[in-house]
Amino acid sequence: MYPEQRREQMMVLLAKHGFIPIADLSSMLGVSEMTVRRDLRALQESGQVQQVTGGGKVATVASEPAFMTKRVLQQTEKHAIAKAALRFIEPGMTIGLSAGTTTWTLASLIQGFDHLTFVTNSTNIATDLSSIGWSDIILSGGNFRTPSDALVGPLAEDAIRRLHTDILFLGVHGMDPVHGMSTPNLLEAAIDRAMMEHTSRVVVLFDHTKWDIIALAHIADVEEIDVAITDGFSAERQQALLREAGVEVVIVT
Repeated sequence: MYPEQRREQMMVLLAKHGFIPIADLSSMLGVSEMTVRRDLRALQESGQVQQVTGGGKVATVASEPAFMTKRVLQQTEKHAIAKAALRFIEPGMTIGLSAGTTTWTLASLIQGFDHLTFVTNSTNIATDLSSIGWSDIILSGGNFRTPSDALVGPLAEDAIRRLHTDILFLGVHGMDPVHGMSTPNLLEAAIDRAMMEHTSRVVVLFDHTKWDIIALAHIADVEEIDVAITDGFSAERQQALLREAGVEVVIVT
């Protein structure tokens, strides 16, 4: 296993279990404790892990994991959600993609369509779209923020308000059927809101871990969503409430 693969697997384990002692990580990964310590130091330097006495745990900023951490979580669910989102794309569309790991997963799957234009505030999404051959990519500009690797602030919002998309694929930190969509960051909520106000259709992508989370900054009420795509892990009540609000709910397995 290459170091990058091993460290990614380490991130998955830490995200799943929380704090893990070095000895346990060594056993789980089949490597020496010295190798584990070296990997923890590398992940700590990149801001993904907090190395604490005797082990490590996932680093968070304002209760929001870093992009590099989130992208290895719920990968199966995110891929299924992203694949289901493809059916809402038509040739010739201008597509909005908010920053996030599920929208980033979707971006990597968008191939085989003619004449698509993309608008995003995510440097990761713009880079990946370019790497698979897309050229009509508009990046909002603005202030770069971690942990989500999003462009935010007045410059980003002004750019978004000058544009219009046919469809917006929006990722969220929290989805509550009563209180709506939310994120821990005020600036990110503002740019997400601007993208919603300048699109014809809002499609929200989120996995089951986002249900019933109410974060600091409110993005929008569920009545402003056209389509919600999520996985089906025991959320029948929440799904029913979204449908009552007029949202088309797509469940992937």
